[in-house]
Amino acid sequence: MAYIFLDESGDLGFDFSKKRTSKFFIITFLFSSKKGPIEKVVSKTHGSLKKKHKKRGGVLHCFQEKPITRQRLLKQLAKKDCSIMTVYLNKKKVYTKLQNEKNVLYNYVTNILLDRIYTKKIIPLDKKVVFIASRKETNKFLNENFRKYLTETIKNNHKVDIDIEIKTPFEEKILQAVDFVSWSIFRKQEYGDESYYNIIKDKIIEENPLF
Repeated sequence: MAYIFLDESGDLGFDFSKKRTSKFFIITFLFSSKKGPIEKVVSKTHGSLKKKHKKRGGVLHCFQEKPITRQRLLKQLAKKDCSIMTVYLNKKKVYTKLQNEKNVLYNYVTNILLDRIYTKKIIPLDKKVVFIASRKETNKFLNENFRKYLTETIKNNHKVDIDIEIKTPFEEKILQAVDFVSWSIFRKQEYGDESYYNIIKDKIIEENPLF
């Protein structure tokens, strides 16, 4: 069994006159053959928080955590048997048509990265693959379209036995770890801050711009 987990950082807004609109959009994949060790990293990190800082529902959000918590999780993750792949999108280089079709853009970016994964044979293609993406849209229609799009594309182009699931970080604990990784890469691209990125950089097997 091989596992692929997906999370994102940044936003898909294109109105750069707004302060909160990010310059970059990041999609990050984490690969692992076992879930247990990474789940323990998340559990131990959450367990180390003081009672008043423990999050309701046991979900960690990197953006909201203290630096010591971010470092603790990333340092533990860096010791585990996993690998990371990411693509960053400079939104100012995105074609106007795609800017107006954000859902299509998201699927397009994700599909390109998945294609690289299979072309480079980062995961064993003779084993069942479970692909778990973090649920970002509250719209169930978009989530279902995303799942169908990837399932059909992968099975048609790569002939791989794959299950695609859309889950919340509460439902799938490892997505919390991927959130920390994706946020760290985003900090590097958006603000030039490599302090968190450097903790996990040895786990990154590919990091490229889309355009």
